[in-house]
Amino acid sequence: MVLEFLKNLFKKKKNIAYAKSQSVDLIELKRNPYYIVASVELGNTTTKSIITATNMDTGKTYIVSKYVRMTRDVRKPKKGEKIFGKTLWGVELSREAVAEMVRDVLLESLKKANLTIDDLHFVVRSTGVTAGFASPEEVGEVIIALAQGCMLAGVPPQKMTPAMTKDQLPKPFDKYSFLDKIIFDGAVTGVLPPTGKEVVANEMEGELVTAGVKVGSKWTHVDFRNPCMSIDFGTTLAGRITNDELPYAKVIGNLCGLAGAIADAIARGSGKIDEKTGAVLDLKPDGKANEELAKEYAEKIHKYIDIRKVPEGVNRFGTVPVDVEAAKKAGTTLIGCDVGENGDKLYKLTELGKELVEKSNISTLLSCLDYVMSDVVYRLVELAYKKGLISDRTAVGVTGRAGITGKKPELILEKLEKLNIWDKVEENVVFVEDGLALGASVMARCMNCLGTPKVPIGGNRGGPCILGLRMKWQKERGMIK
Repeated sequence: MVLEFLKNLFKKKKNIAYAKSQSVDLIELKRNPYYIVASVELGNTTTKSIITATNMDTGKTYIVSKYVRMTRDVRKPKKGEKIFGKTLWGVELSREAVAEMVRDVLLESLKKANLTIDDLHFVVRSTGVTAGFASPEEVGEVIIALAQGCMLAGVPPQKMTPAMTKDQLPKPFDKYSFLDKIIFDGAVTGVLPPTGKEVVANEMEGELVTAGVKVGSKWTHVDFRNPCMSIDFGTTLAGRITNDELPYAKVIGNLCGLAGAIADAIARGSGKIDEKTGAVLDLKPDGKANEELAKEYAEKIHKYIDIRKVPEGVNRFGTVPVDVEAAKKAGTTLIGCDVGENGDKLYKLTELGKELVEKSNISTLLSCLDYVMSDVVYRLVELAYKKGLISDRTAVGVTGRAGITGKKPELILEKLEKLNIWDKVEENVVFVEDGLALGASVMARCMNCLGTPKVPIGGNRGGPCILGLRMKWQKERGMIK
């Protein structure tokens, strides 16, 4: 015991690259060239609108305001409304109900920021609600519902579609655009989307979080550009693995399956939250945690967690619709996380959560979640490494509620160190708040060719801006003159 205490006492504290969302006030917002974007997202657990502002001189992105509602509070579909899908927890969704919820969260986020629709330069819509859908294509229905919600709030369609020429951009942002030199060809932060059919239902979410971690990492000492692996721990798992081809990297890996849903299932055993729709977010610590017991139960829980390459012949993994054949053709490896088969053993995690709380308290349960989720990261990275998808040149980025809270960042660094991939783990791993919203701000800029060459987010780690290479690439293909 004494030796362990002394070892911990003299252990050098890791320099955790944690990009906490930075804020900016209204006076500053009006004074400098800030490109203001609303990110509207319908998730399995939360529906949120986050307003971001990017200073076009520095390339730094700030959070202006955030408004979040629990998705379980969406109104029930009315008679005659078509139900197009359900959340992972069985909450039924109609286009009209989603549109009304989206309208409300968007208007509330603007109100909190003392802004109006006129102050927005762009709106990006995304969804994490894919588990209750039958195929990747059906996600289109929720994107339409999100668009309708934005229009109900008063957003004009041109603020949701890219400009075709510099003249169509609001002043003074036209001078920051490169639309006269290049065109938007689908690449976001120097990564080409996989060709052909959609590989996973949450493909766009993976694209946005990768971009968001890239821009968020600018607040840290980690250069998170290609090659990289992004891991988003919302209710469902999203993320990408990219290579280091120039000018555009390719997506060589996609993540899918369950993430925060694992933590929520364990939390429901506490008896303190709703047994069907309760989330970890509803729990509060209640005293000192029993760390040893937390570790012991984390090991028991991991026996039910299945992390592997998604096998052929399945159309869902971890409840998320996948197209394994399309992934194969696109040269993309699908890595999934499940509990049993499509979540059918989640109830076992709830039982273990109940057992743990009966033996200890909520604080021990929350500590157990830190060990469980940090181990999920470890196993995902280990598998990607074994499959040859990442190397010592790859940066790893983690975002989402179930991956960056509590002691998870320090535990993740400790565990990843054991893989011996990098000389210095902390120089290659970054944790980012609000990755999806930050990604929406980047997506809006990429679509309008609004660049910051002095602080590039495309290209490779340690490398320069790729504008010249992109122009050459597009000329060779006859896309520009």
